[in-house]
Amino acid sequence: MRISEMKQSLQGLDTVNFQLPDGSYLPAHFHVTEVGLVSKHFIDCGGVERQETVANFQLWEAGDYDHRLAPRKFLHILKLSEKILGSNDLDIEVEYQQATIGKFGLTFNGTDFVLTPKQTACLAQDACGIPAHQIELPQLQIASCTPGGGCC
Repeated sequence: MRISEMKQSLQGLDTVNFQLPDGSYLPAHFHVTEVGLVSKHFIDCGGVERQETVANFQLWEAGDYDHRLAPRKFLHILKLSEKILGSNDLDIEVEYQQATIGKFGLTFNGTDFVLTPKQTACLAQDACGIPAHQIELPQLQIASCTPGGGCC
């Protein structure tokens, strides 16, 4: 999800809810504690120099159970963040504390913002010898195997 999509989604909401990948929701008293610009300049394992820039939102919860972030307040926070983010329509990455700080992508399902899992990947698979497609293995018929039957 990009910043412009988030702003548009917030326009039609009465409440702001974030759903975790497992289907559970962040407590209603969560805070947006940071909106930042994160730039990553790196070299992949194939030697290709790369750059990534995202808008990073940090979500946090405290013991102030009466706190509720209204859509208008969230839009105000996004307006303030333009000092840092500029007018770029960046992809959004979300940080949320679990066993460690988790990083998530973000989508909107028409009602709630949904945190999506992020995965690591090899960006230079051809240089590492990783096949571009997965090889499908034949399905084993385990139920028909019997000791001495020759199928194992």
